[in-house]
Amino acid sequence: MKRLLALTLCLCLLLCGCSVGDSVYVPTGDGLSSDGDNAAPVNPNQNTNQQPQSLSLAYYKDQPLNPYQCNDFTNRALLTLVYQGLFFVDRNYTAEPILCKNFTVTTDQKTYTFYLERATFSDGTVITADDVIASLSAAQSSSFYAGRFLHISAITKSADGGIVIALDTPMEHLPLLLDIPIVPALQVSAENPLGTGPYSLQVSGSSAVLQKRQNWWCSPTMPITAETITLFAAESPNHIRDQFEFEDLSLACVDPGSDRYADYRCDYELWDCENGIFLYLATSADSEVFQNDGLRVALTYAVDRDLLVENYYRDFARSATLPASPLFPYYSQTLADRYAYAPEKYAEAVSASGFSGYEVVFLVNSDDSLRLRVARKIAEMLEAGGLNVTMKELGTKAYTKALKNREFDIYLGQTRLSPTMDLTPFFATYGDLSWGGVNDLAAYSLSLQAIENHGNYFSLHKMVMDNGLLCPILFRSYAVYATRGLFSDLNPSRDNVFYYSLGKTLAQIRTTV
Repeated sequence: MKRLLALTLCLCLLLCGCSVGDSVYVPTGDGLSSDGDNAAPVNPNQNTNQQPQSLSLAYYKDQPLNPYQCNDFTNRALLTLVYQGLFFVDRNYTAEPILCKNFTVTTDQKTYTFYLERATFSDGTVITADDVIASLSAAQSSSFYAGRFLHISAITKSADGGIVIALDTPMEHLPLLLDIPIVPALQVSAENPLGTGPYSLQVSGSSAVLQKRQNWWCSPTMPITAETITLFAAESPNHIRDQFEFEDLSLACVDPGSDRYADYRCDYELWDCENGIFLYLATSADSEVFQNDGLRVALTYAVDRDLLVENYYRDFARSATLPASPLFPYYSQTLADRYAYAPEKYAEAVSASGFSGYEVVFLVNSDDSLRLRVARKIAEMLEAGGLNVTMKELGTKAYTKALKNREFDIYLGQTRLSPTMDLTPFFATYGDLSWGGVNDLAAYSLSLQAIENHGNYFSLHKMVMDNGLLCPILFRSYAVYATRGLFSDLNPSRDNVFYYSLGKTLAQIRTTV
């Protein structure tokens, strides 16, 4: 969704108050751009008449730039300018081939073999299967990517040089999970490993730039055309915001769901960037009140999701009545409408349950002030229907302990779902997200069936909602501010501000064996 917001500088100065912003980007990679001379896949829609931009971006020098060590959005936002994965994921959750030239999948969908383009790192060396295997192994040990490997049992190399990924369950859309940056095998722990992307990081003393690679191995249409991108070392979110509004910073990527966010008050163009962060309610299996099936199922009617999105997330979130992003292609709006906000239905369920006026303990992480404010507003909605709510507001350590011990009736949770919207961590016995005893064997089985065949997402989502196993609220997104007129075709996708395509599709490169 691209939004255009304009304010005059005069108005900016009148309205401007103390503010903080979460912010942008950063590159990684090292080495000079001495590339190979491979024949490059060419996007047939490539624009060869693009004019170079004058572009400057920001990063935090004290935060990791290694793609497997970096969790900070400021520094992650530009990783795709230096790195590429076997696939990218577009805005509509479709995997598009990048480093993968072709692949095979067995009829049981449990073994995939991927073969590589003759792509080069920024020092000119050709990428190998060993590089991919080492990179995926490093990602598996990282906090950011570990969830992608939940159903991957082995990653090996085939006799003909392919990368073989074996699964413990059939999976239709494994490529969605493989937008993981690939680096040289010997550099997976390096501070700035090499990448196969369009830019390489050049550091000289205290200054740094992203330098466009010459003879890059592929030739897509890029949203960025700058030959050299100046990198600004930021000290704080405020610093980035001020540099964007009053100095030469060209683009800022921020998190409206962060405690540090503040509105930018100048002339800009604005986009959103999906991030998969899911906000939801779940109940304890030990709760006397929510053991009542009708009341637990009716929770979905109590929450005015649109109000929360508008008032707390500045529209940089999407109301979700089902446990999947509304941008996910298998999100059924028709089904979602059955469980939409209807406070009268919730009040009727409370009355019918016999629990009117009963106290319920609502657990929330108080270290996230925005989530705390949202929880308090949800508590008002629950009380409006007839329950009495006692807030249990705890710091992260105590909050996690209370979750494990089920010291609550209901809690407000937040997690990042994988691009396949896999729900198995909620419903598996001892699953990573099965707090409160939400684990359910039937739901777990349907979750596996959903990732095996997309036709089962409808049944899974219907079961979750009909049984009140989760109460979805919204999916968050990041905000991307840019100098007006700087970009003509910026199209951020999930966690990929500078998304681009090579013009290939999965259907063109897939073979079933």
